[in-house]
Amino acid sequence: MWELLIIIVPSAIAYTMPLLMGALGGLYSERSGVTNLCIEGLMLFGCFASAATIVKLQAIPGFSFNLAIVIGIVVAMLASTLLAALHAIASINLKADQTISGTAINMLSSALSLFLAQTITGSGNITVVRAVIRSDVPILSKIPVIGPLFFSETYWTTWICIAVWVISYFLLYKTSFGLRLRACGEHPSAVASAGVNVHKMRYIGVLTSGFLSGLGGACILVTYAGEYNAGSGINGLGFLAIAALIFGQWKPLGILGSTAFFGLCMTIANIGRILPAFSGIPMAVLGAFPYIATLIALVFSSKKSAAPLASGQPF
Repeated sequence: MWELLIIIVPSAIAYTMPLLMGALGGLYSERSGVTNLCIEGLMLFGCFASAATIVKLQAIPGFSFNLAIVIGIVVAMLASTLLAALHAIASINLKADQTISGTAINMLSSALSLFLAQTITGSGNITVVRAVIRSDVPILSKIPVIGPLFFSETYWTTWICIAVWVISYFLLYKTSFGLRLRACGEHPSAVASAGVNVHKMRYIGVLTSGFLSGLGGACILVTYAGEYNAGSGINGLGFLAIAALIFGQWKPLGILGSTAFFGLCMTIANIGRILPAFSGIPMAVLGAFPYIATLIALVFSSKKSAAPLASGQPF
């Protein structure tokens, strides 16, 4: 059992972090009152942008590998933020149907990233020569039981994502900014009467969703994926992030728990086929396990939905 945990837990953490960033991005947007169904497209575009940037930089003789990774992640966040701006303009300024706008962004992201990838490589796939290397956390990795599970062989991007989650929790629940943002998603008319610019707050929420989703897409690339694949994209992880947002009841703590659950499901689906403990389960069942678990989780969580009251309603 211990050997099984040593394999599963670090991998589950790696799968959890991109989901956590995507779900957090959706949280900012929907708490501001804008329904965001384009997390999939934003994460996909972030994955593509980081892959293209890293490959181009690594082709420069003598260019630092670590610096290329960092620049690639930053470019991913900025590129997804620009794409999210289209959703913000359509939803806030033009008062378009937010569900249709999100769907359109997903389609645009898929088509645009495929076209650009084919232009760059000819095949549509962009493979990063090297990605982030796992390493132990000094001192903490030596703690009995906890150390080998959570602090041994981790990615440094994991700690960035955890820091973002902590900052987000503080911003949303311990600051006046967070209070205004959440109020815009509940009673925008009351907030506007108090002198708060609702459109500005919603723009911040949507652009932040793009920023964090881009980080999630880049984390997929530089940790376990290692390439942008035009055929498979990000395998629906953006939609799983939306499901985690709903399952987590639009709250940071709930999102952390739900993304950890879905990350574990993704781990079982991806590495379960090589583990003796899961050898008797057909591969098709293992592959479908995360999505089956998502449906079951949403069935139980939908009865007590805590969605923002004004989410999806133009102002």
